[in-house]
Amino acid sequence: MKKRSATTYTLQVKGGISSSTIRRLKAGESVSTNTLEALCKILECELPDIVEYLPD
Repeated sequence: MKKRSATTYTLQVKGGISSSTIRRLKAGESVSTNTLEALCKILECELPDIVEYLPD
């Protein structure tokens, strides 16, 4: 988000991402694939740029 100068407001307005989903993102909780797609579109990036898999 820093590289693209995006704020949580940008995510909500441009991407239609709800405040509860933003809270889940900040807390490292699960989000839908639709949310990940919206983030990639807003930030103009690929999925590996925003996702890291950490096994339990």
